[in-house]
Amino acid sequence: MTEELWETHADWWQRGFSKGADPEYEEQILPLAADLLKGFTRILDVGCGEGQITRLLNVANSQILGVDATKAQIYEAAARSTGEGYVRASAEALPFRNHVFDASIACLVFEHIVEMEDAIREISRVLRPAGRFVLMLNHPLLQTPGSGWVDDHMADPPDQYWRIGDYLIEQETVEEVELGVHIPFIHRPLSIYVNALSENGLTVERMLEPAPPQGFIERHESYAAASFIPRLLVLICRRG
Repeated sequence: MTEELWETHADWWQRGFSKGADPEYEEQILPLAADLLKGFTRILDVGCGEGQITRLLNVANSQILGVDATKAQIYEAAARSTGEGYVRASAEALPFRNHVFDASIACLVFEHIVEMEDAIREISRVLRPAGRFVLMLNHPLLQTPGSGWVDDHMADPPDQYWRIGDYLIEQETVEEVELGVHIPFIHRPLSIYVNALSENGLTVERMLEPAPPQGFIERHESYAAASFIPRLLVLICRRG
Protein backbone atom coordinates (compact mmCIF):
# COMPACT_ATOMS: atom_id res chain seq x y z
CA MET A 1 0.00 0.00 0.00
CA THR A 2 2.78 2.48 0.94
CA GLU A 3 4.74 2.00 -2.29
CA GLU A 4 1.56 2.11 -4.40
CA LEU A 5 0.51 5.45 -2.90
CA TRP A 6 3.95 6.96 -3.49
CA GLU A 7 3.95 5.75 -7.10
CA THR A 8 0.50 7.26 -7.60
CA HIS A 9 1.33 10.60 -6.02
CA ALA A 10 5.01 11.09 -6.92
CA ASP A 11 4.06 14.10 -9.05
CA TRP A 12 2.54 15.78 -5.98
CA TRP A 13 5.98 15.71 -4.36
CA GLN A 14 7.84 16.71 -7.50
CA ARG A 15 5.49 19.62 -8.11
CA GLY A 16 5.23 21.00 -4.59
CA PHE A 17 8.57 20.34 -2.92
CA SER A 18 11.29 20.81 -5.53
CA LYS A 19 12.58 23.35 -8.05
CA GLY A 20 12.27 26.12 -5.47
CA ALA A 21 8.57 25.57 -4.77
CA ASP A 22 8.92 24.87 -1.05
CA PRO A 23 10.44 27.49 1.31
CA GLU A 24 11.25 24.92 3.99
CA TYR A 25 13.50 23.06 1.56
CA GLU A 26 15.00 26.20 0.04
CA GLU A 27 15.61 28.16 3.24
CA GLN A 28 16.24 25.38 5.76
CA ILE A 29 16.58 21.76 4.63
CA LEU A 30 18.93 22.23 1.67
CA PRO A 31 21.33 24.60 3.51
CA LEU A 32 21.41 22.25 6.51
CA ALA A 33 22.14 19.23 4.29
CA ALA A 34 24.97 21.05 2.54
CA ASP A 35 26.50 22.19 5.83
CA LEU A 36 26.18 18.90 7.71
CA LEU A 37 27.68 16.83 4.87
CA LYS A 38 30.42 19.24 3.86
CA GLY A 39 33.78 17.46 3.54
CA PHE A 40 32.35 13.97 2.99
CA THR A 41 32.96 12.46 -0.45
CA ARG A 42 31.08 9.16 -0.75
CA ILE A 43 27.49 9.98 0.26
CA LEU A 44 24.30 7.95 0.08
CA ASP A 45 20.95 9.80 -0.09
CA VAL A 46 18.33 7.33 1.19
CA GLY A 47 14.79 7.99 -0.01
CA CYS A 48 16.12 10.58 -2.44
CA GLY A 49 12.80 11.24 -4.18
CA GLU A 50 13.41 13.23 -7.36
CA GLY A 51 16.95 13.94 -6.20
CA GLN A 52 17.15 17.56 -5.11
CA ILE A 53 19.41 16.81 -2.11
CA THR A 54 21.46 14.37 -4.18
CA ARG A 55 22.02 17.06 -6.83
CA LEU A 56 22.88 19.61 -4.16
CA LEU A 57 25.64 17.36 -2.81
CA ASN A 58 27.09 16.63 -6.25
CA VAL A 59 30.13 18.88 -5.94
CA ALA A 60 33.75 18.53 -7.08
CA ASN A 61 35.56 15.40 -5.87
CA SER A 62 32.34 13.88 -4.53
CA GLN A 63 30.65 10.56 -5.32
CA ILE A 64 26.94 10.90 -4.59
CA LEU A 65 24.32 8.21 -4.99
CA GLY A 66 20.58 8.44 -4.43
CA VAL A 67 18.29 5.49 -3.76
CA ASP A 68 14.50 5.39 -3.68
CA ALA A 69 11.95 2.60 -3.83
CA THR A 70 9.56 4.57 -6.04
CA LYS A 71 10.04 4.05 -9.77
CA ALA A 72 8.44 7.37 -10.69
CA GLN A 73 10.84 9.26 -8.42
CA ILE A 74 13.94 7.48 -9.74
CA TYR A 75 12.94 8.16 -13.35
CA GLU A 76 12.47 11.86 -12.58
CA ALA A 77 15.73 12.01 -10.61
CA ALA A 78 17.59 10.52 -13.56
CA ALA A 79 15.95 13.05 -15.92
CA ARG A 80 17.06 15.95 -13.68
CA SER A 81 20.51 14.49 -12.94
CA THR A 82 23.62 16.67 -13.09
CA GLY A 83 25.93 13.66 -13.14
CA GLU A 84 25.10 11.95 -9.85
CA GLY A 85 23.84 8.36 -9.87
CA TYR A 86 20.52 6.82 -8.86
CA VAL A 87 19.45 3.29 -7.97
CA ARG A 88 15.96 1.97 -7.35
CA ALA A 89 16.13 0.15 -4.02
CA SER A 90 14.38 0.07 -0.67
CA ALA A 91 16.05 1.44 2.44
CA GLU A 92 15.51 -1.93 4.13
CA ALA A 93 17.66 -3.79 1.55
CA LEU A 94 20.44 -1.56 0.25
CA PRO A 95 22.34 -3.21 -2.64
CA PHE A 96 25.81 -2.20 -1.46
CA ARG A 97 28.78 -3.81 0.28
CA ASN A 98 29.60 -3.10 3.91
CA HIS A 99 31.35 0.14 4.90
CA VAL A 100 31.44 1.78 1.45
CA PHE A 101 30.03 5.25 2.26
CA ASP A 102 31.53 8.11 4.27
CA ALA A 103 28.12 9.56 5.05
CA SER A 104 24.41 9.10 4.49
CA ILE A 105 21.33 11.29 4.72
CA ALA A 106 17.64 10.42 4.94
CA CYS A 107 15.38 13.46 4.64
CA LEU A 108 11.67 13.27 5.49
CA VAL A 109 11.54 9.59 4.56
CA PHE A 110 11.71 7.51 7.76
CA GLU A 111 8.21 8.61 8.77
CA HIS A 112 7.05 6.66 5.70
CA ILE A 113 9.13 3.48 6.22
CA VAL A 114 7.29 0.60 7.89
CA GLU A 115 10.41 -1.51 8.61
CA MET A 116 12.28 1.38 10.21
CA GLU A 117 14.73 -0.71 12.25
CA ASP A 118 15.75 -2.73 9.20
CA ALA A 119 16.44 0.51 7.31
CA ILE A 120 18.60 1.89 10.13
CA ARG A 121 20.47 -1.43 10.31
CA GLU A 122 21.17 -1.24 6.58
CA ILE A 123 22.40 2.35 6.73
CA SER A 124 24.72 1.47 9.60
CA ARG A 125 26.02 -1.51 7.64
CA VAL A 126 27.01 0.48 4.54
CA LEU A 127 28.65 3.31 6.51
CA ARG A 128 32.34 3.18 7.28
CA PRO A 129 33.45 3.45 10.93
CA ALA A 130 33.20 7.08 12.08
CA GLY A 131 30.88 7.79 9.14
CA ARG A 132 28.05 10.30 9.55
CA PHE A 133 24.32 9.73 9.26
CA VAL A 134 21.99 12.74 9.08
CA LEU A 135 18.38 11.85 9.84
CA MET A 136 15.82 14.56 9.09
CA LEU A 137 12.25 13.97 10.24
CA ASN A 138 8.97 15.79 10.35
CA HIS A 139 9.09 16.56 14.06
CA PRO A 140 7.26 13.74 15.91
CA LEU A 141 5.45 16.26 18.11
CA LEU A 142 4.08 17.95 15.01
CA GLN A 143 3.31 14.71 13.19
CA THR A 144 1.47 12.96 16.05
CA PRO A 145 -2.03 12.00 14.82
CA GLY A 146 -4.66 14.15 16.49
CA SER A 147 -2.34 17.11 16.96
CA GLY A 148 -3.33 20.55 15.75
CA TRP A 149 -4.33 24.08 16.61
CA VAL A 150 -7.11 24.62 19.13
CA ASP A 151 -8.98 27.93 19.31
CA ASP A 152 -10.30 28.25 22.86
CA HIS A 153 -13.11 30.81 22.73
CA MET A 154 -14.23 29.93 26.26
CA ALA A 155 -11.08 31.47 27.72
CA ASP A 156 -11.04 35.16 28.63
CA PRO A 157 -9.37 36.46 26.59
CA PRO A 158 -9.73 33.80 23.84
CA ASP A 159 -6.64 31.63 23.51
CA GLN A 160 -5.00 29.53 20.81
CA TYR A 161 -2.65 26.62 21.52
CA TRP A 162 -1.13 23.54 19.91
CA ARG A 163 -2.68 20.28 21.05
CA ILE A 164 -0.50 17.14 21.01
CA GLY A 165 -2.25 13.86 20.20
CA ASP A 166 -1.33 10.39 21.50
CA TYR A 167 2.40 10.95 21.22
CA LEU A 168 3.53 7.72 22.88
CA ILE A 169 1.47 5.45 20.61
CA GLU A 170 3.25 4.26 17.47
CA GLN A 171 0.69 4.31 14.68
CA GLU A 172 0.31 4.37 10.92
CA THR A 173 -2.15 6.68 9.19
CA VAL A 174 -2.98 7.74 5.65
CA GLU A 175 -3.42 11.49 5.41
CA GLU A 176 -5.10 13.51 2.69
CA VAL A 177 -2.37 16.13 2.30
CA GLU A 178 -4.08 17.75 -0.67
CA LEU A 179 -7.45 17.14 -2.32
CA GLY A 180 -7.28 13.60 -3.67
CA VAL A 181 -3.66 13.01 -2.55
CA HIS A 182 -3.30 10.38 0.17
CA ILE A 183 0.12 9.81 1.75
CA PRO A 184 0.99 7.21 4.43
CA PHE A 185 2.70 8.40 7.62
CA ILE A 186 4.03 6.41 10.56
CA HIS A 187 4.24 8.26 13.84
CA ARG A 188 6.87 7.12 16.32
CA PRO A 189 8.05 8.76 19.55
CA LEU A 190 11.56 10.14 19.37
CA SER A 191 12.78 7.46 21.79
CA ILE A 192 12.04 4.71 19.25
CA TYR A 193 14.29 6.37 16.68
CA VAL A 194 17.10 7.09 19.15
CA ASN A 195 17.06 3.58 20.58
CA ALA A 196 17.06 1.98 17.12
CA LEU A 197 20.03 4.13 16.14
CA SER A 198 21.92 3.21 19.30
CA GLU A 199 21.18 -0.50 18.94
CA ASN A 200 22.68 -0.42 15.45
CA GLY A 201 25.95 1.32 16.25
CA LEU A 202 24.87 4.89 15.49
CA THR A 203 25.45 7.46 18.23
CA VAL A 204 23.47 10.70 18.22
CA GLU A 205 26.08 13.46 18.55
CA ARG A 206 23.80 16.47 18.02
CA MET A 207 20.09 17.20 17.74
CA LEU A 208 18.64 20.25 15.98
CA GLU A 209 15.11 21.64 16.27
CA PRO A 210 15.20 24.75 14.06
CA ALA A 211 12.35 27.23 14.05
CA PRO A 212 10.29 27.30 10.83
CA PRO A 213 11.95 29.51 8.19
CA GLN A 214 10.60 32.94 7.39
CA GLY A 215 9.40 31.89 3.94
CA PHE A 216 7.10 29.30 5.50
CA ILE A 217 5.72 31.72 8.11
CA GLU A 218 4.94 34.28 5.41
CA ARG A 219 2.83 31.82 3.43
CA HIS A 220 -0.23 32.45 5.59
CA GLU A 221 -1.04 34.92 8.36
CA SER A 222 -2.00 32.08 10.72
CA TYR A 223 1.50 30.57 10.45
CA ALA A 224 3.00 33.37 12.57
CA ALA A 225 1.60 31.64 15.64
CA ALA A 226 3.66 28.56 14.73
CA SER A 227 7.00 30.35 14.69
CA PHE A 228 8.08 28.76 17.98
CA ILE A 229 6.92 25.22 17.18
CA PRO A 230 9.60 23.14 15.39
CA ARG A 231 8.50 21.39 12.21
CA LEU A 232 11.85 19.74 11.53
CA LEU A 233 13.95 17.41 13.70
CA VAL A 234 17.55 16.67 12.74
CA LEU A 235 19.63 13.91 14.36
CA ILE A 236 23.35 13.94 13.50
CA CYS A 237 24.80 10.51 14.16
CA ARG A 238 28.23 8.90 14.12
CA ARG A 239 28.88 5.30 13.15
CA GLY A 240 30.87 3.49 15.85
